[in-house]
Amino acid sequence: MTSSGKTYTRDSKGLSCLSCHAKPLCLAAGLPLEEMAQLSDIVRPAVTLAKRDTLATQGAAFDSLFAVRTGSLKQVVVTDSDEYLVTALWLPGELIGLDAIGKKAHPGSLVALETTTVCEIPFGKLDELCGRSAEVRWRFQHCLSHEMYDERLRLHLLLRRTAEVRLACFIMAISERFRLRGFSPHHFRLAMSRSDMASYLGLTPETVGRTLVKYQRQNLLLSRGREFEILDLERMKRLAEANGRRHGQRFS
Repeated sequence: MTSSGKTYTRDSKGLSCLSCHAKPLCLAAGLPLEEMAQLSDIVRPAVTLAKRDTLATQGAAFDSLFAVRTGSLKQVVVTDSDEYLVTALWLPGELIGLDAIGKKAHPGSLVALETTTVCEIPFGKLDELCGRSAEVRWRFQHCLSHEMYDERLRLHLLLRRTAEVRLACFIMAISERFRLRGFSPHHFRLAMSRSDMASYLGLTPETVGRTLVKYQRQNLLLSRGREFEILDLERMKRLAEANGRRHGQRFS
């Protein structure tokens, strides 16, 4: 059972943290074998989600973190004015639910973008383990710090960058995340739709589409559906690092 109220099939093989391919990027990364085994003992067998399945609904009570093993998920927030916002994207090795700890409720719905498997980490048991193990506690604090840094960086991006630079920053960030997972930083598949990308970046789907066409004309990037190929990584990186501030906008 997940926070969405739906029952999903769990992996009967019970893959441990020790043998998981996502381990180098997950909560278990860098832990001594003894602590890794203790962490593995509290992790529930992986849940498999189909595309568009909901792992947790907005406002659902928080009681577990989830670590992505395969696939990807997005967080969708529906505002009081019924505005649909994509506020997060998770890839293999990343922790879901860190933003739900404070209020003990998920701020948005967690939706699979493709066939996805996640491991469930009961937060109460993790908290107890952090109390016993300085190594696990430090690793958990590292994950929290990384989440805060990424959120502030994204806020800075949305406030101070043009559409062209925002999209370049996003593509370079995704490229780096795939590189860290042992995949090509030049050619990757991203399960997000254009409308999801636009929502995540505070743009319109039309602007995202026009900007991708512009990149193609500049021989920077090819995009075919969910497939992306960066043709000139250095030029794309320079574009992402440009100031690119919107004309006429003032900040206090």
